[in-house]
Amino acid sequence: MDIAQSVKMDDLPADTVGASTHNLNGQKLGRKGRETRDRIIGAAQKLLSDPEAAPLTLSAVAREVSLGMTSLYNYYSDLTELLLALLEPVMAEAELAYIVKLRTPWPDTTLNKQCLDYVEAFYAFWARNARLLHLRNSLADSRDDRMARHRVMAASPVIGLFVEQMGKDPAILRSKAFGMATVLYTGIERVVTVATDANMQSLLQNNFLQNIEHYLHSEARLLELGIRDYRGTASS
Repeated sequence: MDIAQSVKMDDLPADTVGASTHNLNGQKLGRKGRETRDRIIGAAQKLLSDPEAAPLTLSAVAREVSLGMTSLYNYYSDLTELLLALLEPVMAEAELAYIVKLRTPWPDTTLNKQCLDYVEAFYAFWARNARLLHLRNSLADSRDDRMARHRVMAASPVIGLFVEQMGKDPAILRSKAFGMATVLYTGIERVVTVATDANMQSLLQNNFLQNIEHYLHSEARLLELGIRDYRGTASS
């Protein structure tokens, strides 16, 4: 399979699309309705951008835009639906932020450098969008099916591209290479999750953050070893 033809991030579930042309009552949005929807999104983004702000809630967003809860529910039925709308442009950014780095084969001679480049880009993406991505993962861990599905769909293209870098077929989901790629992705995500979690940093007294480059280099090295190991085998 040509690595340039592998799965992209464009196939997130339909319920992740936030900029609909109708409200939840099926009414077509006019100019005022579109402006209200945009104000809601803008308020949620503002609250998420403030590291000192309380956890995001629909009521906090409603207060920010001076909108009654009944009116807000015409646009977003719950927090998950609002988060999916916020995640849509963020995950579109992921393609250029780090996924594109995987779309061409990495030569053996520069494999370590390219693994590190990918891991650092993934970390930078998380650092820019930390509160939103942490909230998504927290809800996914709390058995929110829509957030869990979004998390899986966001990871799947990267895992498939890891498998292609190994020289294997990502369509064989039960292969050892696919299992290794999944473990490698999970490890990288876990490191950047801890590194961008303000509460965790407080508990660790910033020791982890001060040495984040060590952890990123370690994850890059593990990614390199995993890819090299499977490139050198005939089995899947």
